[in-house]
Amino acid sequence: MTKFELPKAYDFKATEPRIYAMWLEGGYFRPSNDPHRPDFDPAKKPFVLSIPPPNVTGELHYGHVMFVAMEDLMIRYHRMKGIPTLWVPGTDHAGIATQLQVEKDLLRTEEVTREELGREKFLERAWAWKVKYHSIITQQIRRLGASCDWERERFTLDEGLSRAVREAFVRLYERGLIYRGPRLVNWSPGLKTAVSDLEVEYEEEDATLYYFKYVLTGCELVSSSTADPSTGEYIPVATIRPETILGDTAVAVHPEDERYKKFIGRKVIVPMLGREIPVIADEYVSRGFGTGALKVTPGHDPNDYAIAQRHNLPIISVLDEAAKVNAIGGPYVGLDRFACREKLWADMKAAGLVIKEEPYHTTIPRSQRGGEIVEPMISTQWFVRIQPLAEAALEAVKNGRIRIVPERFEKVYYNWLENIQDWCISRQLWWGHRIPVWYCADCGGQTCSHEDPTACVHCSSQNIQQDPDVLDTWFSSGLWPFSTLGWPEATPDLKYFYPTTIMETGYDILFFWVARMIMMGLEFTGQAPFHTVYLHGLIRDEFGVKMSKSKGNAVDPVPVMDDYGTDALRFTLLVGSSPGNDMNLSLKKVEANRNFANKIWNVGRFVLNAVSSVTSQVSGTDDRSLNTEHWTLADSWIWARMQALVRDVERLFQSYQYGEAGRQIYEFFWSDFADWYVEVAKLQLQRVESREQTTVTLARVLDMCLRLLHPFTPFVTEELWGHLKQAALYSPLSTRHTNWPEALIIAPWPEPRPEEGWEAEKVTDFALIQEIVRAIRNARAEKKVSPAKRIPATIVGGAKTALLNEQAAVIAALASLDYSLLSILDSLPAKPEEAIALVVGGVEIYLPLAGLVDLGEECARLEKELANTQAQIERLGKLLASDFAMKAPAQVVQKEREKLAAYRKTAEKLKAQITG
Repeated sequence: MTKFELPKAYDFKATEPRIYAMWLEGGYFRPSNDPHRPDFDPAKKPFVLSIPPPNVTGELHYGHVMFVAMEDLMIRYHRMKGIPTLWVPGTDHAGIATQLQVEKDLLRTEEVTREELGREKFLERAWAWKVKYHSIITQQIRRLGASCDWERERFTLDEGLSRAVREAFVRLYERGLIYRGPRLVNWSPGLKTAVSDLEVEYEEEDATLYYFKYVLTGCELVSSSTADPSTGEYIPVATIRPETILGDTAVAVHPEDERYKKFIGRKVIVPMLGREIPVIADEYVSRGFGTGALKVTPGHDPNDYAIAQRHNLPIISVLDEAAKVNAIGGPYVGLDRFACREKLWADMKAAGLVIKEEPYHTTIPRSQRGGEIVEPMISTQWFVRIQPLAEAALEAVKNGRIRIVPERFEKVYYNWLENIQDWCISRQLWWGHRIPVWYCADCGGQTCSHEDPTACVHCSSQNIQQDPDVLDTWFSSGLWPFSTLGWPEATPDLKYFYPTTIMETGYDILFFWVARMIMMGLEFTGQAPFHTVYLHGLIRDEFGVKMSKSKGNAVDPVPVMDDYGTDALRFTLLVGSSPGNDMNLSLKKVEANRNFANKIWNVGRFVLNAVSSVTSQVSGTDDRSLNTEHWTLADSWIWARMQALVRDVERLFQSYQYGEAGRQIYEFFWSDFADWYVEVAKLQLQRVESREQTTVTLARVLDMCLRLLHPFTPFVTEELWGHLKQAALYSPLSTRHTNWPEALIIAPWPEPRPEEGWEAEKVTDFALIQEIVRAIRNARAEKKVSPAKRIPATIVGGAKTALLNEQAAVIAALASLDYSLLSILDSLPAKPEEAIALVVGGVEIYLPLAGLVDLGEECARLEKELANTQAQIERLGKLLASDFAMKAPAQVVQKEREKLAAYRKTAEKLKAQITG
């Protein structure tokens, strides 16, 4: 292997950890890109991202891969633009998720529950879990190529962030925006805690709709299930949760429902308990659903709770924290909710209160962590009075201080904030930020302070006890953009890096996290925490189904990286995504992009070999390579296409269309560069007069491609660029090529420049060469002519004859023609006999393949092509004869006229070929 020769195969398994270690050692992830220089440059505005902190549960999923790849792309792009760039990493303590894992681990390894272990010992186990799994998730994030500043890594339970949480709570408490009281919440009986909406998953499931009788007071029970309720004995009601009948406080009907209007104001009897409740009128009731009469259970249903608020109904909770019936349930006390359902329904059936049962498909709320059905329950909890915070957050987006990408999610954001309810922030857990409120056993007062108190602030009693609950994880997460930079202290990081720039995350947590960060940022810093919210979509399986372990379609990203490499997975997700849209992921796509990484590597090997050859064969003292007059058509074309790509990529990056930018880079590299220019370059490298310029062009284009690809595929590009740099520095061409920084990660981003006058002409000319080559290749393929067989050809170029003569060697090489038997003429008096005739952009091509093709088939092909051409002529003629010519923009009309003229010209030549 020579000095600059690369291995034939790209070894991503060996390369990725080595490259990442090099980046870390070089200090390139710091805002200054250098551990020996300060991170603060007052002359430059920094670009700052705060990572959505993954949970310390040790499980990497595609949501992590998506946001790491997307955010790393943004970070690498801005770093290469020369902007001080900071990506703050960290992890979330994830109260419920982590506590559940630790509890399972305790049962499995020590056969003890957390209650048996006690709070202090349990927290010791939880911290040990954090240390172990924090290391795992961090290593997985690093493996994805995340160029975070790891020296600034934070954890939501570390000392600094805990101080920020305490400060935020105390401020809200002192402003009267935090209060404690009974409210309807989502309750997880398995976890024995309130849970947030985010921690509830709604699944379509089969259930049973139970129809029963609510007997009116003063009426005798009619046992027949077919009795007519209009006779006045009862109101028929349907429910999927019979056990909640025990907590009913009214039956509601629509005020305009003729069936039930006469019952409004009367009373009915709660089955098996004998308690009387009123019949009320409320427009919320749907007359078309079920029986049109609604049992109202405000203690166990959010909609019923709202009805109860409007009608001042009592609120009864009949279940305890384990979802067992409490004393209010009378004879059913102590029964599990589902056991109660069976027993109560059997008793009602025996009492003649049952009408019927029928299958029913509905949405069931389940705990995301425990999997059990979530129970709406009245519970005394801590809440944030959210309206004042929500109004500020709403205005920040409406007045343009914060932009949401894609814009359609702004309406969703508005709708949520305009209908927001007070935020339940307490959780009945041990792992998390404990609520900083102490209760006095002597005077009943509450003490809330920045430091742990030793006595009641109201009566000075030392008989105080801290609230046992912890804060919702989203409370600390809501402070993330500024708490990670040192708030509430006025740290140098906070002064320089806050507000951050962009918050990139999934659209599914727009409400639960993003909105709360905006509210908290405005409340505590007076500034929006970021100016842009970029929302990516969800990753689904190849059939568009949401991934889940229960469905068996969840794919672990770690083995995928083991098999195909990190770059392949990153590139697949990045080019397959667009703002706010879900994407389907298949391993075939990842495999295809592994092949793309190999393609990059193989092209790099070719270019490096070319550079090495020039090193020993060219003096490198003259500067002809920078003068475009010495460029070949292919050189000019690839450079013009390269510059157009740079302009397009910059435009797409600025409009957050990263996926489309990646697709365009892919197409340029694989098609324009590898399939076309590299093939022409092989021919040009054989000629001494073009060898140096060709090598310079190859190196320049490869260098720029690697820079553009680096945010997408950082590992293979860094590795290859390092070899290119080494080869170029030893080459006499290096002084005319570029300045070479230490590493690609800090190399300047290709800057777009205005299109030069010559570019369009060169692109058009080379496009004609491409069309000619493609036409000949297609004809050979149709006739099954071996690619190795060199065949003669006659080309009639007309006005393009001079150009085609200049490019004769290129055409012959790329189309596998016999160069000595290639004739390029200005005109041809007669069509060659026994030849395939092709027409490309006014150029006629004749391939004398007698003996290899059926001439009758060739005539039929020409007639078919003529028919298609005439159809286009007819279509365009009708279009231009319509009012289109008057209404469409002039340039559009002119373009259609040019198309018509071209089709007419092609038709004439096809007719000549057929009759000739």
